[in-house]
Amino acid sequence: MFISVTKIVQSIIDGDPSIQDAIQRGYANYSAIARIIKSNVEEQIEEPVNMQSLITAVKRCNVNYKPPTGNVSKVISESVINLRTDVAKITIEKTRATTNLVRNVLTEYVADFFQVLEGMSSITLIIDQKIFSKIKPQFPQRAILDEKKDLAAIIVQSPKEIIATPGCAIAFYNPISRRGVNIEETMSSYTDTIVVLRMEDVGRAFNALNDLISGMRKAIYLVRR
Repeated sequence: MFISVTKIVQSIIDGDPSIQDAIQRGYANYSAIARIIKSNVEEQIEEPVNMQSLITAVKRCNVNYKPPTGNVSKVISESVINLRTDVAKITIEKTRATTNLVRNVLTEYVADFFQVLEGMSSITLIIDQKIFSKIKPQFPQRAILDEKKDLAAIIVQSPKEIIATPGCAIAFYNPISRRGVNIEETMSSYTDTIVVLRMEDVGRAFNALNDLISGMRKAIYLVRR
């Protein structure tokens, strides 16, 4: 059980920048951290946890936290998260014919959730799952490279400063990666950062981003006091 607790504690701390910062700077109260995360740990292992074991697990955590710069912190703290479930994706070979088809389809379904990610040799459509069966037949089967259903899109809406602030996107991706979540697709649209992942992973990814944003708000509040 101890190994399991250690991994869970590491995961929780990986997703909380304020705790990471406290540990790295050397002013963390390990007993207080253990008390804060105790209920979360017990919920995940579904049994009571000994406080001393929990404190030991916190002390053993690896922390390599680099706090974002001032501008990045501000952008993160002012961001909000929206969730879109029941999303699908279709990746097609990029040719003149399929590019024209994408334009036509995009015009037809302009009122639906529809994102286009264009690469050098392929085009990926991120769409509402409810229109998947209508869109797929409009492309030649031989041109379809990949397709997936049961996805979700997390949309992080940030202030305009994100456009001229380097480091924001990676700040959003890092906590998701540390939770062991695979990002299926990602794109940016003006001030929106869109992350597409499997439905089964959306809870962990959403919590990771929520912890990041709330932790950054707390850190800024403490600095301003």
